[in-house]
Amino acid sequence: MEAKAAAISYPTGATKWILILTAISCAILELIDTTVVNVSLREISGSIGATTTEIAWVVTAYAISNVIIIPLTSMFSDLFGRRLYFTFSVILFTCASLMCGLSTNLWMLVFWRFVQGIGGGALLSTAQSIIVGAFPPEKISTANAIFGMGIIIGPTFGPTLGGYITDHLSWHWIFFVNIPIGIVATLLSWNFVTDREGAQKPRKIDWWGMVFLVMTVGSIQYVLEEGTANDWFESREITFFSIVAVLSLIAFIKRELSIDYPAVNIRLYKNYNLAMGSIMNLMLGILLFGTVFIFPLFAQISLGWTATETGVFMIPSALCAAFGMPLVGKMLGSGKNPKHIILIGIGFTFVFLMMMSFASPESTANNFYFPFVLRGLGLAFMMSPILSLAVAGLRGKDLAQGIGLANMIRQLGGAVGIALINVFLTHKNAEVRGSMIPYLNDYSDASNERVASATQLFLSKGYSLEDAQALAYKMIDMAVWKQQMLVSYDQGFFMVGIFMLLAIPIVFMIRFKKAEKPVVASDH
Repeated sequence: MEAKAAAISYPTGATKWILILTAISCAILELIDTTVVNVSLREISGSIGATTTEIAWVVTAYAISNVIIIPLTSMFSDLFGRRLYFTFSVILFTCASLMCGLSTNLWMLVFWRFVQGIGGGALLSTAQSIIVGAFPPEKISTANAIFGMGIIIGPTFGPTLGGYITDHLSWHWIFFVNIPIGIVATLLSWNFVTDREGAQKPRKIDWWGMVFLVMTVGSIQYVLEEGTANDWFESREITFFSIVAVLSLIAFIKRELSIDYPAVNIRLYKNYNLAMGSIMNLMLGILLFGTVFIFPLFAQISLGWTATETGVFMIPSALCAAFGMPLVGKMLGSGKNPKHIILIGIGFTFVFLMMMSFASPESTANNFYFPFVLRGLGLAFMMSPILSLAVAGLRGKDLAQGIGLANMIRQLGGAVGIALINVFLTHKNAEVRGSMIPYLNDYSDASNERVASATQLFLSKGYSLEDAQALAYKMIDMAVWKQQMLVSYDQGFFMVGIFMLLAIPIVFMIRFKKAEKPVVASDH
């Protein structure tokens, strides 16, 4: 073993830092594209003629393919060689970005976002192994610190970059900017990335496992996204895909447990903490991606913010997360109970969500700074401790696969969370509008005064009486629409907050022995 360890060589000098820069740039690129479209959804939906419910597929398609590819990346990397697989993933991501920018309708964009996510998920998962492999074991903390800064920078500047590009160019350019970066990354990865030392090609490929995984995740997501529009189980399509989801999930579990070369080693869920940690990661994904999805729509539709304003506003939250992560790392390293740290994080995020649920039409950016500071700190206090507790006790190959499973579940939580929030908002919009409309009638003095005032406004602009009245009613209808959306978003934040409280009993169920310090794992 000592001879083998001595034989391992690490890159040095300029080669080492070019390799690290290449890997971290690709990881940042993938993470930017996870959030870059969020502030541009309104413009994209208007350009391609999609509804608010339909446009969510642009986000969830990327998340679904991430969920599918992340647990398979290690296998593909060993099968094809890390250098070839990483370079191919960069090319795939770059080409898919080009096609996303050229898309002219919703489902063309959704398809290429799915393909982009396949390449991006591989970049994110493989980048960490490349960075860690560039350092000897005694400097592993340095490697994880470098990668950790990358995963902070990506989500931080994604919304800002997306907002600026959308306001000053067009939404197509949020994808086109990836192309020159992708070309440079392709050349660097082919010349500097090496195959993992000691990697062995899988004896067999679990093709059926991969097929069942795709069928399960895809069917679940279709049911969640389209259920409301198709009246749920009154629709044959929803019923069919629900049955497919259940059967393929059963087949996937049975397949992975019955063979000795599974695509996803779900036997690791025999580990109690990994199972509990996965539930926590699911909730974390719903919070992380769900709130990033809902806030830009809320700010732009209900408060009239521009895409740039929305993107810039989200930077302080990410900077607070960046500040909190090293602090949490020191607390974990000193032996603090991770369960206590997680509970503090849940408290921060709960207060954030409750404060957001009281937004009004008069709310300004000043009303949201403090809540978003709490959000950033809350995420920092939850991310690393949850993953560290989940993989406590795992070693070697099991540790790597456990981290992969935990991250897969978090990404799945994000995809499911966005779909569930969309379902909730659709129902709430109908419910709130139904309760508001009865107050707009000929017997309401307030309603009549508003209509008369609006009519006089348009008459003073030179419109005929008939046109002025029609425009007045449209203005009132728009005001009602904005109010209903605001109330729906407020209640959406409130429900996510209540959902977060469900995590508290799970935290207490996780086992932690004070005598053993948890592994400080890098979340990715």
